[in-house]
Amino acid sequence: LRALRRPPAPQPLGPSPSATALHPPPLPHPQPARKGRPGPAAGSARESLELKDIFIAVKTTRKYHRSRLDLLLQTWISQARGQTFIFTDWEDRELRLKAGDHMINTNCSAVHTRQALCCKMSVEYDKFLESGQKWFCHVDDDNYVNPRTLLHLLSAFSHSQDVYVGRPSLDHPIEAADHVQSDGSKTTVKFWFATGGAGFCISRGLALKMSPWASLGNFISTAERVRLPDDCTIGYIIEGLLEVKLLHSPLFHSHLENLQRLQGESVLQQVTLSYGDPENKHNVVSVGGVFGLQQDPTRFKSVHCLLYPDTIWCPAKKMS
Repeated sequence: LRALRRPPAPQPLGPSPSATALHPPPLPHPQPARKGRPGPAAGSARESLELKDIFIAVKTTRKYHRSRLDLLLQTWISQARGQTFIFTDWEDRELRLKAGDHMINTNCSAVHTRQALCCKMSVEYDKFLESGQKWFCHVDDDNYVNPRTLLHLLSAFSHSQDVYVGRPSLDHPIEAADHVQSDGSKTTVKFWFATGGAGFCISRGLALKMSPWASLGNFISTAERVRLPDDCTIGYIIEGLLEVKLLHSPLFHSHLENLQRLQGESVLQQVTLSYGDPENKHNVVSVGGVFGLQQDPTRFKSVHCLLYPDTIWCPAKKMS
């Protein structure tokens, strides 16, 4: 593969506003790994943003169409159907009937390998560019997305600026081999990345700058060059090559965390939630008993009914 040339570093965009809550207590605002946080357009407190401006990509695979996707379609996707696209690896007729052309068969492998994951991310990225929408947000099929808090968070920024927001799964940046020198030695680059398991968002302005390393299959080539999985490769391109800082946000959550720490009203103020695997069934958010654990082991139905109590299948009153 040809060596990738590092573009000039973007100019600092000034301080960013904090993202305030939809209702008290306030939402924590994302924090950058280092100085130089991007902010809103000059003279504007917040960008006028609508849900239709956000492209939400859900990555899944054939084996989880019933066990995971049916739950998402029943809950949060029902509130953002027009903005949500499901990226999978199999032409599922039943899912196609439910999602229509918002189900994207990537024709990628269903094996959980670096190459297969990067193949799907490559298709997600290209579909976002085609869409013309302002924000690209990636989540996994075990995430609950709160569209209202997502919209509120992204409204604090301008989509034309360089914004990459999410939650790292590590407490330190990672290091990857970068350029090969003339003497055969390799230089390395350190960078933060937002874990795909919690979800992350990228502004259109930044996504366009990623194009030389991400569009039309280049994402797969870039990932192979540095031998990194999909979410790490996103961080490599943005932080390592474009030198744009990841904004660390506490509002995104993966199954790797102790989700029991999220309790009460704060659960409803997060951007994404997740749940533990079958071996770790208790790693779920703690919410009041709209449904019992047996009826709602992921707690997604309970969260949804607290956010959208008028949903037809939600109980009229909380169960004791």
